Amino acid sequence: MSDRNKGIWLLLVSALGFSLMGAFVKLSGDLPTMQKAFFRNIIAAIITLGFVMHHKERIFGKKENQKLLLYRSALGAVGVVLNFYAIDHLVLSDAEMLNKLSPFILIIFSAVFLKESARRYQIVAVLVAFAGALFIIQPEFSVEVFPYIVGVLGAVFAAGAYTLLRVLGSREKHYTVVFYFSFFTTLVLLPFTILFYEPMSWQQWVLLLLAGGCATVGQFGITLAYKFAPASEISIFFYSTVVYSALLSIILFGQIPTLLSVAGYVVIFGASFYMFLKNKGMDKAEAAKKAS
Repeated sequence: MSDRNKGIWLLLVSALGFSLMGAFVKLSGDLPTMQKAFFRNIIAAIITLGFVMHHKERIFGKKENQKLLLYRSALGAVGVVLNFYAIDHLVLSDAEMLNKLSPFILIIFSAVFLKESARRYQIVAVLVAFAGALFIIQPEFSVEVFPYIVGVLGAVFAAGAYTLLRVLGSREKHYTVVFYFSFFTTLVLLPFTILFYEPMSWQQWVLLLLAGGCATVGQFGITLAYKFAPASEISIFFYSTVVYSALLSIILFGQIPTLLSVAGYVVIFGASFYMFLKNKGMDKAEAAKKAS
């Protein structure tokens, strides 16, 4: 199997992991969002600690990277909590697709904070993606729109975390970054979990433990995928998350996305596919230029 195909399969597995995480979170019922996020992260922290110790890396990273690790973890923690809130209050596939706005927001943040020039086709893709989000949100001046706004904010904070990940990428091992984030989020959420803790049945314990395990599979899957192939070639396959989530929504919860939501999915996916093709074309042009 070629490295590209390995990357695609890993992304498909990663997408399934994140979709199942969302389903297990939703199935766990009426528990505080902070409590759900706490269990998701403590499981990930335990698993990734094993990887860090196995590879004999620094558990909390290098001293010079502490500020970046801390900021990345803080943004990621807020993003996870907001995403979990959206999962609890929206059709699962709607919440997942709103979370998939983060790559487009990353383009904006990279231009503003990392001084990376945004190309014209990227700006077009960002505008189209946000137009697609409006189909999903179907904005009205009512409280019903609040979970959708929370879902978009979750994508904004996730994009902020990914922006810092771009800086950290060559400075720290991926399992160190994942452990730091999971451990930090666990510590931050612990007081809220204790303060607002609600007793759980054994089924809820199992569901949240499974959510944590699936989230870890998702995180490692996407990290390893981009080691086998560049994001510009395979990232489009990560949108299979929305297909998985839509099927899980129908099968497990009897929630069928509205026609406008499906139209929004198509628009956002179309913007992603357009950007995918442009990136691939530019990579080929650059490779040909170097070869000549």
